[in-house]
Amino acid sequence: MTIIKRGFAALAAGVLSSALAMPAFAEPTKFDFWFGLSGDLARVVDTLCKNFNASQKDYEVVCTSQGNYDATLQNTIAAFRAGKQPTVVQVYDVGTATMMLSGAYKPADKLMEENGYKIDYADYFPGIARYYATSKGEMLSFPFNSSTALMYWNKDAFAKIGKTEAPKTWEDVGADLKAMKDAGYECPMAINISANESWQLMEQFSAIHNQPIATKNNGYDGLDARLEVNKTKFVQYVTDLKKWYDAGLIKIKSKDLGQDMVQAFATGTCQVILTSVGDHGTVGRTQKEGMNWDVAELPVYAGTERKNSLVGGASLWVLSGKSDAEYKGAAAFLNFIHDPKTALFWSTNTGYIPVTKSGFDYMKGQGFYDKAPYKGREVAIASLTASEPTEITRGIRLGNFTQIRAEFGTQMQAIFANKVTVQEGLDTLVKNGDAILDRFQQTYPGKTLP
Repeated sequence: MTIIKRGFAALAAGVLSSALAMPAFAEPTKFDFWFGLSGDLARVVDTLCKNFNASQKDYEVVCTSQGNYDATLQNTIAAFRAGKQPTVVQVYDVGTATMMLSGAYKPADKLMEENGYKIDYADYFPGIARYYATSKGEMLSFPFNSSTALMYWNKDAFAKIGKTEAPKTWEDVGADLKAMKDAGYECPMAINISANESWQLMEQFSAIHNQPIATKNNGYDGLDARLEVNKTKFVQYVTDLKKWYDAGLIKIKSKDLGQDMVQAFATGTCQVILTSVGDHGTVGRTQKEGMNWDVAELPVYAGTERKNSLVGGASLWVLSGKSDAEYKGAAAFLNFIHDPKTALFWSTNTGYIPVTKSGFDYMKGQGFYDKAPYKGREVAIASLTASEPTEITRGIRLGNFTQIRAEFGTQMQAIFANKVTVQEGLDTLVKNGDAILDRFQQTYPGKTLP
């Protein structure tokens, strides 16, 4: 062997021995997160995931959109049966009962405790926490994207009828809509009556008026809960909406008809809508140039003691059947999301509201709500915290509620098409909705909600 060859051999041996002596860099533990948001919101979630991955080196979350909430839940069920479920999944509010009864999850509060994270669950706004908690207050999932419904009102249109504030009662709404119609506005108010609008029209209205959707405290106290919206103040509300529609004070706006109600408001076509605080950013970006508008809490009927509105959106569930390493990663991810700085990022880029008091306080301290385009979103927090949640206003815990929402849409369309009276339509909603609840109860014989 030549001197050169011996030199290369020695060098190679030295490099090899050094490599063997050096500790190997461990690959980060990967875990999956499935979510139901799409479009711009999906891109924000992707950025959130990248931020988490960049914040530490031990874990890598792989985030995958399933397209929508329904698909996320159904795909998760199918994956779980095949043993290929994600570690973390986003489940929308009305899927809470299904998740609780599935037994396919690891309670979030226990997960965090086992992995050394101390979470102050009292820091969550009560109206948000109690929607996702057990009857004993145990947090089974982490609130994530949260919102509530608000009234959006065109200040310019109201100024023309001599008003400088949004109406606080439905009696005032009726008078203001007529005044705007008389002032030449073709569409004083826009609504939609599809299945998805159950959240704004039926669920939020019932909550702030402390009216039940169903017996058994909206299902929290048993799977034998049954609907009763055909004998509450909701009957009067639908009657008034139909009366105003017949008088031309309300127009129905939807994508199927060429323009949804958010677009109708932003363009100045319609002067009042009821929709999520999550639409605040959309209105701000797409509004007619120079239009003055604001948001307010939903109106109540005169003499009503206002209660807290309901949270909408989804929470994050950690599924069972995963490794300890994946659970450690999931706990770190949930802790990252819980950080007030993440709340600021999330609300800035989505329009969703912070879910904790500390997150809200941090955002106020940063001047988030002081000026456009974010000014006004704090009204959603005021609405969610208008009262301590009652047995009724803590939420809705009914199985197959998506199907009940669909039935709501069917009956509302029949009512507004003059095929049935208001009472007949709501009676049918209750009858068909109860059949849906019957089937759900039979799916889980002998089981009770936690």
